[in-house]
Amino acid sequence: MLSADDAIEQFVDKLWLERGLAANTQDAYQSDLRQAQAFLITRGTDLLQATTDHLLSYLASLAEQARQASTSARRLSCLRQFYQLAVREGWLEQDPSALLDAPQRARHLPDALTEPEVEALLAAPDLNKPEGLRDRCMLELLYATGLRVTELIELTASQISLSQGLVQIQGKGGKERLVPMGEPALDWITRFQREGRQDLLQGKQCNAFFPTRRGAGMTRQAFWYRIKLYSQIADIPSERLSPHTLRHAFATHLVNHGADLRVVQLLLGHSALSTTQIYTHVAQARLQSLYQAHHPRA
Repeated sequence: MLSADDAIEQFVDKLWLERGLAANTQDAYQSDLRQAQAFLITRGTDLLQATTDHLLSYLASLAEQARQASTSARRLSCLRQFYQLAVREGWLEQDPSALLDAPQRARHLPDALTEPEVEALLAAPDLNKPEGLRDRCMLELLYATGLRVTELIELTASQISLSQGLVQIQGKGGKERLVPMGEPALDWITRFQREGRQDLLQGKQCNAFFPTRRGAGMTRQAFWYRIKLYSQIADIPSERLSPHTLRHAFATHLVNHGADLRVVQLLLGHSALSTTQIYTHVAQARLQSLYQAHHPRA
C-alpha cells in the first residue's frame, strides 16, 4: 500500500513532468504537504486517510497561528491538487478537500499617489543628464500607459508607434494589447530619441528602448532604485511606493475621472475584471475622504 510520504514524492514528480515546475516551486509544494502531514499525524491520521473534518482542523490551526489568509489559501490549493491527483491515480476513492472553501483574502488597496505627487515625481529627474532624460521619459510613459515595470524595461522601438500614439505590449501569458499614449508621453519619447538615447549608448547597440550606459537594458531592481531616488527628491515617503506606483496611479486617476472599468481593464491587461475592480474601491475611498473633509454634516 502506498504511504503518504511516497504519495507526496510522486505528486511532486508528476507536477514536474506535467508542468515543468521550477525547483523552488516543487520545494514549496513539498513543504506545504509535509507540514499538513505532520499536523495530521498528531491527530492520528495522515494525508491518505484524512477526512474533510481533519483538513478543516488543519486549516483552523493555521488561522490560530495568525497565518495570513493568502498562506492558508495557498496551502489549501496545494492540498486540492494533491487529492485530485490521488483520486485520478486511484490512491483514494474520494477527495476530502472537495467541499472546503478557501479563506477570504484581505483586500489590499494600492496607496495611489495624488495627482500633485505624480507631477512632483515626474519633475524630479535632472534633464541636463541623459540618464535623467531617459528616466523622465520612462516615468511619463508609465503614468501615461499603466505598463508593468517589466513591460517598460523590455520595451523596444518597434513596439512604439509615434504616428498612431500607441504602444504594443506583450503582457502576461503572451497576451498582446495596444495602449494609447497622450501627447506629453509622445513628446518625451521623441525628445529622448533625439537627445538622450545616443548619448547613453555612445555607439553601442541595444534592443531595449531605454538603455543604460553599459549598452544593456535596465533591470527591474535598477529602475526601482531610480524611483526611490526621485521619491526622495519629490518628498514622497518611500513606504508609499512600490514598483507599480505609477501603474496604480494611472488606473486610480482614470477611475477617479470617470473612466469605464472595462476600458481600464483592457489598458492594464488584466484577464479578469475582478482584478481591476479594486480601483473602484480606491475611488470610493477617495470620495469618502473628500466628503468627510468638506461636507458640513460629515
